This record gives sequence, structure tokens and C-alpha cells, in this order.
Amino acid sequence: MKKAIFQVVSALTLAAVAVLAQADELNLRPGVTEISREVYDLHMDILGICVGIGLVVFGVLFWSVYAHRKSRGQEPAQFHHNTKLEIVWTVVPTIILVLMAIPATQVLVAMYDTGGEDMTVEVRGYQWKWQYKYLDEDYNRTFSFFSNLATPRAQIANRQVKTDTYLLEVDRPLRIPANRKVRFLITAEDVIHAWWVPDFGIKRDAVPGVVNDLWAIVPEPGIYRGQCTELCGKDHGFMPIVVEVLPEAEFDAWYASQISTEVVRTESFDATFTHEELMAKGEEVYGTYCATCHLADGQGIPPAFPAIAGSAVAVGSRDEHLRLVIEGVTGSAMMPFGKQLDPVELASVVHFQRHSFGNNAGDMSQPTDVINLSGGQ
Repeated sequence: MKKAIFQVVSALTLAAVAVLAQADELNLRPGVTEISREVYDLHMDILGICVGIGLVVFGVLFWSVYAHRKSRGQEPAQFHHNTKLEIVWTVVPTIILVLMAIPATQVLVAMYDTGGEDMTVEVRGYQWKWQYKYLDEDYNRTFSFFSNLATPRAQIANRQVKTDTYLLEVDRPLRIPANRKVRFLITAEDVIHAWWVPDFGIKRDAVPGVVNDLWAIVPEPGIYRGQCTELCGKDHGFMPIVVEVLPEAEFDAWYASQISTEVVRTESFDATFTHEELMAKGEEVYGTYCATCHLADGQGIPPAFPAIAGSAVAVGSRDEHLRLVIEGVTGSAMMPFGKQLDPVELASVVHFQRHSFGNNAGDMSQPTDVINLSGGQ
């Protein structure tokens, strides 16, 4: 008998260990920041309290059912209420809630303490990509870039084996320094998005016309991944977040190089490009921003996404073509790219569309043409 009981207990113990190991995979991450660890510890403490309450309540319930069952000749008590008991089950839960609220409030206050930052980054959500803009008062100019999904379309179409970072890869990650307080200003251009990096223990809605903020101090360099967590349209699952945390000296060198690159980039807006240069740059931009809807061969998916090959727009007025790409088409899936692409990218992608997929408009599009149509912007 004792052997049988021991075997049952051993089996239950092994089963419990297996369940706990599986549950750990579904639990919150401890994360890498102080805030994320505080959130994790708070979660585990409150979970423990809830489990303890459940054990007490159900323990009393099961004991009562067993000890006062009819087969033992128990007679039910004939009363409707007990004042002392009602006071106890009102006061005790209130005390428990207050004890839970104190550490929870402390963590929330810390999460919203965005002051004293070392640097600020604006995060702006678009359908379906993120724009990062570095705001630094120590420089006369800022710089920004878009971060797009980099997972190959062949993987999405199940023509290639999916990697461990499937749908969590971008062409340009956000870079921040380790051991510095970074403040993030979160907003959106079109619809509601949500910026979430689980290892940092931070998430905030990106709402058009509203600026929310949060912060992080990441002690360890590395690559950290997240996702948009607000259903924002058909490509909601294709706008990942990748943050690369660099050692401080390495970040400072990278930041200085980006400022220099930004100067060169803005100077290129006045340049005149050859047909070959426009085609090469335009093909790159088209593959990143246009091919998802209009397809790599320009055939589109009519009627939602018209074909570019042989279209009246692509062989018609160049200025109208530029204006359509800059301003978009209200009420359609064609979004405005005037704020997403610079004049060089806009000119080159329009030139590429007008001279690819069997089109041969025979004209040129230059950055100055874009600037003139945009009113000098």
C-alpha cells in the first residue's frame, strides 16, 4: 500500500514539474531592464497571492462538502447570515487589495517617470512600418528613418523554410545606447498602433494626434525584438520592432556618422541623377514600399491594387504620377508617401515605374521636381 501511494505521489510530482515547465514558457519574461524585472516580480507576487486565496477558498469548500455530507448524518444549519463572518470576508479582502495596490502603484509611478532622459526618440507608426526620429538638442539637425519588415516574401508564401526570427526582422533597427535613459515619444500617422518590446517591459499605444511616452534603461547590449500589438489593418502582423542596444562608445560613433550622412542626404536633394541611377534607386524603393501591393512584376491585384504595367498613370503626366505617389488617393488603399520618402526616393521610384514593366514614358523625374510639387517642402 505504501509503495502504491509513493508511486502515485511520485507520478503527480513529475506531472506537476512538467506542467510548471510548460507554464513557464507562457509566463511573462523577466526582461533585461529594471522596470521589466519589477513588473515580473509584481506579477509573480500577485499570482502567488491569488493562488493562495484559491487554495484556501477551495480547500474550505471541499472540506465542508466532505465533512458535512448527508451520508454522515449531518443536518444543515438553519441560518441566513453571520455578521462576524460577513465582516471578516469584507475586511480581509480589502486588506489584501491594499497590500497588492501599494507595490503596484510604486511600479506604475516608476514606469511613467520619463524625466531626466539622456536622449529622446520619436516613434511613429504607419501602415505598416515604424519611423524613428532622433531628437537631440546638441545638434542643429535631427535624422529619421523607416524600419520595414525584412523577412523574405518567399518565407511568407511558404516557398522557403521559416527562420527563428520569422516576421521579426527589419531592414533598419532602432539603435540606442546601453546604460542611458532613453525616452520614447509614441504616436501614429494613420490608425492606432502599439509599440511593444517585451524584454524592456514597456508597451504604449500609438494614437494619431496624441503623443504618449515611455522610457527604458537597457544595461546589456544586444538585439531585442517586439511587435505592434494593436490590430491596425491587413499587414498588422508584418510590422515588427527590432531594437539594437550598442555599447555607449559604439553608439556615439554611429550617431555621429548618421548626422554626417544626413547632411550628405539632404544635399543630394539638389542633385541631378542619370537614368541608370534613378532606375537602381527606384527599384530598391519599389521593392521595399510598393511590391507588397502592386507585386514585383507590376501586375498588381486589381481592383484594390491596380497594375502599374501599362497603366494610364505610369505612361501619362509625370507630374500627376508624382502627385499621386506624394499625396495618395483618398478612400483607397493608396496611401500618401510624401512624409515617408524623401525627394530622391520619390523621384526615383516614379521614374522606375514609368520605365519598367513594359512602360517607357521617356521622361525624367528629379528630386527638384518633387520639391516643386510639394511646395518647396
